[in-house]
Amino acid sequence: MQIIKRVVIKQVITEKSKKVLRKKFEQEKEQLSIECQQLQFEQRKLKHQLGTSKQEVKNRFQQEIKSRKDKILMIDFKIEQLDMLEEGSEIIENEVNALVHVQVGDRWDELNKKQSIIVKDNVVIRIDEE
Repeated sequence: MQIIKRVVIKQVITEKSKKVLRKKFEQEKEQLSIECQQLQFEQRKLKHQLGTSKQEVKNRFQQEIKSRKDKILMIDFKIEQLDMLEEGSEIIENEVNALVHVQVGDRWDELNKKQSIIVKDNVVIRIDEE
């Protein structure tokens, strides 16, 4: 029998990984900024159509724009934190599902241990069990 288990992926910070993360954050910021501009354009367009409540349109679009601006602020915070990280630090990148083969007689506590995969510059350097 096989079961699914969550495994944490950690990344070791290097100069190269900092550059990659910074580029990713900047691209996300740019995309969110473009979305804000598109929403503002759509809002102006809908204001001039008949049959729509101008206040309702404004509120709905402002909420969406604010959500994206909040995400931009969060990305700015992440960039600040990235700049403070020292090389060799480990950060949690994400989690993945892993298939674990289970048989009668296996020790459950051994199978159920938390595992982490440590990656440095896109290469797995170790697998930790906690």
